[in-house]
Formats: sequence, structure tokens, C-alpha cells
Amino acid sequence: MTGVQAGVQVDVPVRQADLGRDGLASTIGMARWLEDARIRLRLHRFERLVGEGKFGPFRILLVGQRVSRLAPAGPVGTRVQVHTGVRRVGRSSITFGQEAMAGDRRVGSGEATVVLADDSGPLRLPDELIADLDGMRLPETGVGGEPAAPRPHPERLHRAHYSYWAPLRSRIGDVDSNQHVNFIALATWYDEAVAAFTLDSIGTTAGGPVPDLPPWSYRIQYLGEVTYPGDYEVALTVRSVDTGSVHYELGVFRANTCLGVADAIGPRGEPSAGR
Repeated sequence: MTGVQAGVQVDVPVRQADLGRDGLASTIGMARWLEDARIRLRLHRFERLVGEGKFGPFRILLVGQRVSRLAPAGPVGTRVQVHTGVRRVGRSSITFGQEAMAGDRRVGSGEATVVLADDSGPLRLPDELIADLDGMRLPETGVGGEPAAPRPHPERLHRAHYSYWAPLRSRIGDVDSNQHVNFIALATWYDEAVAAFTLDSIGTTAGGPVPDLPPWSYRIQYLGEVTYPGDYEVALTVRSVDTGSVHYELGVFRANTCLGVADAIGPRGEPSAGR
């Protein structure tokens, strides 16, 4: 993600909740840092426009994100610098590029695409917001920015594409101010499905040791709202296995409706590729 350090820097402390079982920041923890940095961006022209009642009401919806754990970061209290810039500005969407640095080490990276919307659908970005974003454009971003992430292949939306299923129930603590399950909570669902698949693949029994093989990279697209209360299933299939890693394809389903898909890469460990 060359050039992201030219963007806006926010310092984030490593918190206990960010740590994985290895005592270092997890991929989900890094996703929280990137969210913190995006929330703390100052958009002065746009904020003034909203404050004067000239734009809104609106919601900010995350429609896609990518996060990768590139190197260990920790322990608790370590200061991490998250750099955020703008990769693309569309008619109603913004794509941010981000990276996390611990000193001179690049420990994480990501992207996030957000949309401004009301009850009727996406809203056209106001000129004031575009002017704020222009000051954050990354050096490598050309005119018009990078293309938006492609829609998932149609087969990813169908149950028949997947070979493993992990049932999950939404929790009230997962619900955010938009009245749906928060994207960080959804990312933990994918982690849960990978863990359940791993346990099943290697035949670990209840009370036995649990392997620590969470993905170090996620690319997620959100296709519909996951709400509370609700019973869901996270679907998984292994796309490929190489010497040290497993490539997963995942989806969140409510009955036959796919509400989101993810591509994940994690350590191989012991699971068989034959599922």
C-alpha cells in the first residue's frame, strides 16, 4: 500500500481486546484500529454543511473492506500509527486506503468502501465532502481513483457452493447505531466459522486443545443487513491450499439469502484440504 503514509495519521494504542491468543494484535484487532482512524477523520466542510441542516438525514454504510495482519504488533500499550488516505471517490461512495505502522514496521493494511445513504438508497456525495476528501487523496490515485471492488461471482451467493456450515445467532451486543449487526462483529463470525471448520477437520474433541489458526487476511463484501434477533449460518469452502496457507471462501446466510461474502487467508496447520 505504497504512499498511504502521505495520508492522515492517527495514533492508536494496542488494547487488551485487540489481542489474539498469541498475545499479539489479531486481524480483527487491526480492523478495529482502521475503524478508529476512519471515525476520527475531520471533514470540516462537510461537518459544517450537516451542522447547518443542509444535508441529511443520512447513514454511513460500510459496503466492503479488506484487512491484513502483516507482522506482529504488541504488547498492550504499544502505540500504533494508522495512516488513512482516499483511494477513490465515486458518485455516492468513498474508498479509503490504510496502513498501520509500529515504529518503522508496517504491521497491517486495509481498505474500506463506505456509502452515504438514506431510506431511499445511496446519496450523491455533496461538493463540500468531495472537497474535504480531495485533500486526503493518495499520491498514486489517478483521476477518478481506482475501480470499485467487483461484485462477488454469482455462485458465491448460493448454498450449493459451500461445503461446511457453522450456525450462529446474532446477539444484542452486536447491534450498532444503524440497528444492524456491526461489521466488526460480522468479522468475528467468519473467524468463528474458520475455527469450527478447523476443529472439525482435525477431529479435536470437546475439552481438547484448540488450534490457533485464525486468518491473517480478510476481504469482505456486505450485501444485506444482518439484524437482531436472527439465526444465521456462516458457510465455508476451501478454495485452495499451498505450502503454508489455506484460502477460504465464506458467506453469511439467513435461510437461502446470502447477506455477505468474504475471502480469507490463514495458516495451514493440520486441517485436510479435502472438505
